[in-house]
Amino acid sequence: MRYEAVIFDLDGTLINSIDDLADSCNEMLIAYDFPTHTVDAYKYFVGNGVGKLVERALPEDKAADKAFYEKALAKFREIYNGKVLNKTRAYSGIRDTLAKLMEKEIPMAVCTNKPMEAAKTIINILFEPGTFQMVIGDRPGYPRKPDPTTVLEITEKLGVTPDKVAYLGDSGVDMQTAVNAGFLPVGVLWGFREKEELLENGAKLLLEKPTDLLFNVQFKK
Repeated sequence: MRYEAVIFDLDGTLINSIDDLADSCNEMLIAYDFPTHTVDAYKYFVGNGVGKLVERALPEDKAADKAFYEKALAKFREIYNGKVLNKTRAYSGIRDTLAKLMEKEIPMAVCTNKPMEAAKTIINILFEPGTFQMVIGDRPGYPRKPDPTTVLEITEKLGVTPDKVAYLGDSGVDMQTAVNAGFLPVGVLWGFREKEELLENGAKLLLEKPTDLLFNVQFKK
């Protein structure tokens, strides 16, 4: 099979953002005099959008208090907007891999559960203009991954069929998204989760480093 497009997850796949997410959430928790969490713990809190991140980080009783939860979520968003690029960087080898795909004229897009504004800010600053044909983050009124609605919207706009798309991600949510959409599910091992989670959720291919994509997936050119 020769693939005609690539869709990437963002956090844990293109970028290592875990320190900024952890710092921001811990700052929110400290403001309310709640216990904080380690960076490793945050690797399992992320993946389903910032709402779930905050819910998982809060004490259970506070997360169940809808009014307080909404206040804490708003506070996290405010803090994170000021830290979104403090420590966040593209993973080593990502830019080179993207450049090679651009040389092959392979259309690329990003689909993430991160808020749209933050996703676009990061992409615009860390990557060359024109690298991605589309960048779609969390949008009000649209289901989050692993629902395939948004990624299928991307494939339609790119003009490719789902069976010709490779989808790269670092979590079980990403692999479920790829399976649900009919993509090739490609798990990356440099991100936030372990290979067992990727395989259990449908990964057909695992990559040790970004450049492995160029040797393990055949593209149309």
